[in-house]
Amino acid sequence: MSPVSLAPEQTVLAERIGLLQRTFSFPAMLAGLLVVVLAVLSVRYIFDVPDMLWHLKMGEIVWTTHIIPTTDILSYTTNHHAYIPHEWLAQTLIFGAYRLAGYSGLMLWLCLFTSALLIAGYALCSLYSGNAKVAFLGALTIWLFATIGLSIRPQMIGYLLLIVEMLLVHLGRTRNPRWLLGLPPLFAVWVNCHGSFFLGLVLLGLILFCSFVDLRKGSLISIPWGPDRRRMLAWALMLSVAAVFLNPAGLKQVLYPLNLMLDQPINLGNVEEWQPLHITDPRGLGLLAIAGCIFLVLIVRRSELFLDELLLLALGVWSAASHERMTFVFGILAAPILSRLLQNSWDGYDAKHDRPMANAALIAASLLIAFWAFPSRQHLAAQVDQQSPVKAVAFIETHHLPGRMLNEYVYGGYLIWAAPDHPVFVDGRADIFEQTGVLGEFGKWAMLQSAPDSLLDKYRIDFCLLARGSPMTFVLPLLPDWKAIYSDDNSVIFLRVPAKSPLS
Repeated sequence: MSPVSLAPEQTVLAERIGLLQRTFSFPAMLAGLLVVVLAVLSVRYIFDVPDMLWHLKMGEIVWTTHIIPTTDILSYTTNHHAYIPHEWLAQTLIFGAYRLAGYSGLMLWLCLFTSALLIAGYALCSLYSGNAKVAFLGALTIWLFATIGLSIRPQMIGYLLLIVEMLLVHLGRTRNPRWLLGLPPLFAVWVNCHGSFFLGLVLLGLILFCSFVDLRKGSLISIPWGPDRRRMLAWALMLSVAAVFLNPAGLKQVLYPLNLMLDQPINLGNVEEWQPLHITDPRGLGLLAIAGCIFLVLIVRRSELFLDELLLLALGVWSAASHERMTFVFGILAAPILSRLLQNSWDGYDAKHDRPMANAALIAASLLIAFWAFPSRQHLAAQVDQQSPVKAVAFIETHHLPGRMLNEYVYGGYLIWAAPDHPVFVDGRADIFEQTGVLGEFGKWAMLQSAPDSLLDKYRIDFCLLARGSPMTFVLPLLPDWKAIYSDDNSVIFLRVPAKSPLS
């Protein structure tokens, strides 16, 4: 008896129904919830102005001149010192969003990359655990620790590419090893977007090492890869190392992450996000909870932990404990492991019991909420005004203040963007100012650890733009040649007014 065949029209109809069911599936609905609840709503009030604007300016330079700058052209204190443009591609993409729709374009950029990061993390956890429902918990874990760094900065692209790398490795290990061939082009892009590419190479190296290990000791196991897959992984790693040299600065750009970690003590010691994670911080408590949950499951359920998982988890914990901003990385590394260990805690997704119409309604509601929650241009402009010396810059421009300006560190990004005719003293590019000694001098001056007039005289400063409440705002009025000529709720401007000579 031959099987019943469908008419062409019935076949097309069945394919369309199947496509609709996949489009409006339960996992797709969960992804929609991630976009709305976590991506759009959590970034509605985030407009990290100080760093965002200098990244925006660097992107504008590349976009308009078609030249990637390798020397500093935005400040007068560094004397055109060599500059490593390690984030030029990401900065260009940021400026492209601004060129498209101004501040709204930037917020759309943030929402899209936050959504992409969470959905990619959800896909990784789902594939790694085999349970689409538990994977939602993994995505929530990524979001929790990502809140430390959700901003319009190149790191968003870097950490998205970290998740893509983990997806390619997992697919290459469990499905077709050819997936691993996607790694070299990934790193060729990554090295020009963010320094986290170095972490990606370390991750690949650890996985390659574990692919040789045959181990079973208690709950800790390691299963060697097959020879063909291991060979493909080794080639992918070698080609990825070669690919990171496809950048404007060559070896210097490849080694930049090491330079940051080993040769920039002022930057790491004073910038808040580089400080060690406080255990009482909500993310510190979350880190303890996630790590504790993983090891509790291992003990109670006698589950197995792979050697590469243990090494990656240790890398994530160490990174987060050392630097607060690296909790972002911990969430990405820990979420798939947590999802796999909890895969049997919740019934898996069964497409037969799916409800496409209900899922479609929830997806539509999610999109409507995202549209409603998206901040207006006025809302975004107000955030910029609140964090920046907007009125003070207008005063400087209106009164044509001449000469060299000394500016507050956090104002540098805004000044680079809004007042390009006034080269800055210092800005958020801490690396170049530390290398030239400017950051150390400025830090001592700002914290009243050096003679207040020594820095002003050395750099022949004509006026200072400082944040209201800065320690130096109480000292400058006491100096004979300095006078406050402007102040508002955010800023104060001091002008050098030399005493008149008695012979004049």
